[in-house]
Parts: sequence; C-alpha cells; structure tokens
Amino acid sequence: MEYTVSPEEIKRVKGMGFLQDKRYPDVFNARVITKNGKITAQQHRVIAEASEKYGSGVVTMTVRLTLEIQGIKYENIQPLVDFLAANGLHTGGTGKRVRPVVSCKGTTCQYGLIDTFSLSEKIHERFYEGMRGVVLPHKFKIAVGGCPNNCVKPDLNDLGVIGQRIPTVYLDQCRGCKKCRVEAACPIKTAKVVDGKISIPEETCNHCGRCRNQCPFGAVTDYRDGYKIYIGGRWGKRVAQGRALRTIFTSEEQVMTVIERAIALFKDEGIDGERFADTVARLGFDYVENKLTAGI
Repeated sequence: MEYTVSPEEIKRVKGMGFLQDKRYPDVFNARVITKNGKITAQQHRVIAEASEKYGSGVVTMTVRLTLEIQGIKYENIQPLVDFLAANGLHTGGTGKRVRPVVSCKGTTCQYGLIDTFSLSEKIHERFYEGMRGVVLPHKFKIAVGGCPNNCVKPDLNDLGVIGQRIPTVYLDQCRGCKKCRVEAACPIKTAKVVDGKISIPEETCNHCGRCRNQCPFGAVTDYRDGYKIYIGGRWGKRVAQGRALRTIFTSEEQVMTVIERAIALFKDEGIDGERFADTVARLGFDYVENKLTAGI
C-alpha cells in the first residue's frame, strides 16, 4: 500500500494523538483524553457528534481509559481538533512524555480506601497537562488504585499508587475467640489467632482494611490510612513487576512529591529509549528509593 501522507506528517499528527490506521493510506484514529476514564454525558454527546462528522461513526476504548474516534481522513484532522477544543476536549496521549493518568473507581467502590477520582485528577493536571512540554527518555505511565485488589494494575505501571488501611491491634482487647471474626474477614488469610491472640503480621498484611470493626470487643478498630507507591512496573513485550517503596505515605502531598521526583529522576538520569523499569534496574532500587523518599 502506498501512503499518501508523508512520514514526517504521520509522525507530527501522531504527536497530536492521531494514529494511522494501517489499513488505509490517509486514515487516522484520534485519542480523546480523559483525566481518569471519567467523562460527562455532554462530553459523550460531543465525542459522538465528532465521530459522525469527521470520522467513521465508531468510537473505541483504549486500555488507558481514553476514547478513540475511528476513521478520520487526513484532511479532517484539524477540523476535528478545532471542534473538540471548542467543547473543552483535546486529543493526545502519545510520545515520550507523561501519559494520561488512569484510576479505578475507588471513590465509589465498596472496597476503595482513597478518593481515586480526586487524586488521579490532581496527578493528571500537574504531571500530564502541566508537563506536556517535558520530553522524557520514554513514555511514563501512572495508575491510581483504590485498594490492594489492583484492578488497574498500579504495580505494572511506571509508577502506581494503591490505597492502604493499616490496622492497629489492641491485644488487651482480644479474647482469642475460637471463631475470630477478624480472621474470617481476612481475604488473604494472614490474620490468625495465635496462642490465644489475634495476629496480623505487618510483612504479609496487604492493608486492605477488610478487618475493620470486625472484632466485637474492639481489638481491631483503629487504622492508619495511607498510600503505597510502586515504581518500575511495565507491561508489553517485556513485563516488569513494579516494586513497592518501603514507606507507606500518609498524605496526597507526599505522593505528589514522590511522583515529581520520579519523573525528574527519569528525565535527568534515564537513558533515551529505556523505560523507567530499566532505569530503576540500572541505577539500583535502593538508590532510586532514597532519591524519591529522602526527607519525607
């Protein structure tokens, strides 16, 4: 197939969020940005209208929670951009930059421990929108998960945030019940009655908060809410499991500081073409962790 759009122009519009449809010489698919997969009914209507006016009338969803308008002829790219912009929407999400942030529905989910919508929107505005002009060694993906269920796979992103609820155990309140409600509520079976007292080992507890208020005698009623941060995850041709920083962070400000430091480290010490997982492996996890958490 002979392409009718120059390679330079294909590269340029890709930077705008328009990916060439390999089946046709002059047709592209446009990624419409969302902050975390959440858009309004009015925005849905705008995207539908844009798809009918300038595309094929088909809209698909990407794994990063953006919407993709299919079948846009090359000459319709700028009219589509203008139409979306007039309605507060934009295309993008490609290149060696911070990518649009994804999150689960932890804000509304029964298992959610943090306000994932709010946090992911703050991250999106500060690091995706605020750093669009910053070129990195490679793409940098961020995910926010509301609990250790890991629905959006934060540990397989360059940086992932997971809500935490860390229990405080009052052994003097524990009566060593033969049918312990805390033990029964633990989904990973780490909470157990040992020698007549409930035990929740810190090294194996995933801090999901399911044991909250299960004990009728008040042995496990208080918790410390926080955020676990994974760095160096990646999926694709080469999958890398992210590794958790050893600190459980207790504020959104601390999380934002760590993200800012991670992106700065990747920009300054990463090698062009390598993912953050490779940067962490090359520099050493302990070195990177210290750079990200010093003084926090």
